[in-house]
Amino acid sequence: MATSHDYIELAFSLPPELIEPCLGLLSGEGIEYFQEEQNKLYAYLPDSLWSEEKKQDIMKTLAASFGSVPPFTLKHMADRNWNAEWEAHLQPIEISDRLLIVQQNKDRVPKPGQTVIEINPKMSFGTGYHATTRLMLRQIENIDLENKRILDIGTGTGVLAIACRKLGNNRPIRAVDNNDWAVENARENIKENLVENIRVDMLDAEDDLDAILEERYDLILANINRNVIDRILPAIKNKAPDCPVLLSGIMTYDESWLKKLLERLEYRIADTLYEDEWLSCLAAPSS
Repeated sequence: MATSHDYIELAFSLPPELIEPCLGLLSGEGIEYFQEEQNKLYAYLPDSLWSEEKKQDIMKTLAASFGSVPPFTLKHMADRNWNAEWEAHLQPIEISDRLLIVQQNKDRVPKPGQTVIEINPKMSFGTGYHATTRLMLRQIENIDLENKRILDIGTGTGVLAIACRKLGNNRPIRAVDNNDWAVENARENIKENLVENIRVDMLDAEDDLDAILEERYDLILANINRNVIDRILPAIKNKAPDCPVLLSGIMTYDESWLKKLLERLEYRIADTLYEDEWLSCLAAPSS
C-alpha cells in the first residue's frame, strides 16, 4: 500500500532577523522541512504527525521565545509532485571552492577541481540551502575521510554520505532516517551520483540507536536538532566511546548548553564552524 505524503504547511510572517531563530525552535519541535523567503518561513510537517496537541506545543514554544506567536497561516497540502515543487525554487549552490551542489536540469559549470553533487530533493532536509547542511559539508571537507567507517544519522537527501564518498572515503557508509520519503530520496540521489557502498535504512535515531551502533564506526554525522542530540549523544558515547561525532542543527545561542553536554560526556571540541545563527561542532573523545 502506498504511503500518503500529505503535509501540513505553517507559513509564518517574520522579520528577516527572526527567521533563523524561528526555524531553530520549530526544528526542536520535530519539524524538518522548511522553505525560506523574504519575511516568510514555510514549515512542513507530515499530516500523520499533526494534531491539536502538536499545534499547542508549537505555539507555546514560539510564545515563550518571542513573547507571542508570530502571525501564521495553516493549510493542508495534499500529496503532489514534491520534486516539481522544490525544483521551482532551488538553484545550484556553491558550498566552497571544492564543492558544488546542483539539481537535475540546472546548468552550472563547476570550477576546476570542484566536486559536483547532484541533489534532487523531495520533501527531504539537506539541499545545501540551509546553513546546517553547508556547515556539515565544510566540516567534512576538512576531515581525513579515507578508511573511515561512517554513520550518517538523519540522512535526509543523503547529501552528507554522498559528499563523504566523493571526497575520498573508501569504506562502507551507513545512512539512516526515520522518514520513508527521505530514505527513498537518499537512495535515488546516491544512484544519480554514481556512488556505491552506501546503505540507507529506515531506522529511528532514538528507538533503533542501540541496534545501529552494534556496528563499529570511525565517524558519526548527526545534522539533527538540539533535543535529539541531547537524548542520543549519551548513548553514542556509551556504545561508541572512541568515535568522533560531527554535529549540527544547533543554534549559536545553545553553544553554552552544547559545551556543558560535551564536557559531561568527556568529549573535547576539535573544531567549530559558524554561519548565520547556526553552528557545527566536531566532538572528539577527550582520552
